Amino acid sequence: MRKFSIATMTVAAAGALSLAACSEKTQDNAAETASSAAEDVSVAATDAAAAASTSADAVGNAASDAVDKAGAAADKAAAAADKMGAHVKQGAAEAESTLQNEPVSKSKAD
Repeated sequence: MRKFSIATMTVAAAGALSLAACSEKTQDNAAETASSAAEDVSVAATDAAAAASTSADAVGNAASDAVDKAGAAADKAAAAADKMGAHVKQGAAEAESTLQNEPVSKSKAD
């Protein structure tokens, strides 16, 4: 058991020495890679935020256009209803004038 422990400690020490012996160039490359990855994440986050903002603006503009079109349609419907109401009033006045044998203008005044 003692031989096994000494062998295990020897292997562990050799591994530690090999890790400690990493070249400075390798460490610098690792640091550059990490820095580059951080920059890439930052750029991607900025691009995502810009895309979300652009999408929100487009949705807002589309909603505004829809409200404007709905308002115009409501105005047209109101104008058509007013015109129809005028025709109905005229028809009612003509029918009353015929029944009461009087001019349409008098029937409208009643």
